[in-house]
Amino acid sequence: MKLKIVFIIFLCFHKGFCAIKSEADPNKVVDEMLFEINVLQQEYSVKREVIFLQLQQTSISLNYAKTIEEKIDLLIAKDALNMQLQLLKNLESRDISKIRYIKGLQIIKILYEKTLSLDHHFSAVSNLRDVNKISNPNNYPEFVQMKDKLKTTQDKRAGFDISNILESNIYTSVVYSFVSMFVNTNTSKAEKDSSLKEVECILDFTLRMHNDLNTIYFETAFLQKKNENISESVIDLFKEYTKPLGYSTGLEECRKNDDWDAVRKNLDSYLVTMDKTMADKAKLDTARSLQINLEFPIDRLLQFITEYNNFINESVNFYEKFGIMLSSYENEQQCASKTPVEYTRLKEGITITIDKFNTAYKPVEINGTKMKQLLYGISEYD
Repeated sequence: MKLKIVFIIFLCFHKGFCAIKSEADPNKVVDEMLFEINVLQQEYSVKREVIFLQLQQTSISLNYAKTIEEKIDLLIAKDALNMQLQLLKNLESRDISKIRYIKGLQIIKILYEKTLSLDHHFSAVSNLRDVNKISNPNNYPEFVQMKDKLKTTQDKRAGFDISNILESNIYTSVVYSFVSMFVNTNTSKAEKDSSLKEVECILDFTLRMHNDLNTIYFETAFLQKKNENISESVIDLFKEYTKPLGYSTGLEECRKNDDWDAVRKNLDSYLVTMDKTMADKAKLDTARSLQINLEFPIDRLLQFITEYNNFINESVNFYEKFGIMLSSYENEQQCASKTPVEYTRLKEGITITIDKFNTAYKPVEINGTKMKQLLYGISEYD
């Protein structure tokens, strides 16, 4: 056992296992927490073994004690050893709570940064004028030129004018252009065929992809709104998480002022108070209450992690659907020269975003043993 502890401590301090760079990955923070708890439990296990041996020796001595005085002294010693065991149990529980709390705080910090990054991403897409631009043929110079040419060559007696409102609508605008071309007697068939040839890919692309592109635009706005709700949730979580410590600064201000050390100082002061009450037999209930106040926010954190994970998984599903939509254009090869570059850029952006959701924004892995240790601070072998 002692060799095992020495090996773990050697790994921790000489191999850098306790200093995994976890600034941007909550899963690494969870792994660090599990490792640190395991090291701590092993250390306390060694301390308990020493007391157990002393207790065993005291019990043996008690069996062979001949005088009342010897028996009383041994019973007092045995009671003191049992008290030491209880104190070790309380200290171990306190130290595990501290590790879980600190790691939970790191996870909150990381996930908040991710929600801010996601908000920037969703804002960029939902405000992307290219999405609206490439979905409407009225934004293509070739189509506008054809309409202008039809207006100048059409027979005023046979033709008709369309209002600005209907002209901005892609369907009525296209129908009006075709009707105008059909009834136009001042333009030859060859000129009509040439004009139609010039815009056929534009019309095919916009009419086929208009609904899909708009779906991407509005569903991204929907995801952005959900991300705003996630961001508000983590801000509320931080408030509840630090409330037992007497830290009243909000998450946004804490991040802005890089005030994380102040939270840590408040935690240290809180633990000092807990230790003082723990040392007083008359205040054990108070000490337990202080520890519960420290542990309860962990449950809230796990609820938030579940909410965050569901959102990331939902976002991946949305973006995979977006990818299928953008890849569904049947005449992409035939109309490659006329397909807008923004369309290709959007397809590439969707692919990159899916990869980010699976890497940079991936869900926090808290199933099975990890969930058990986050909830209770115990390993599967306990």
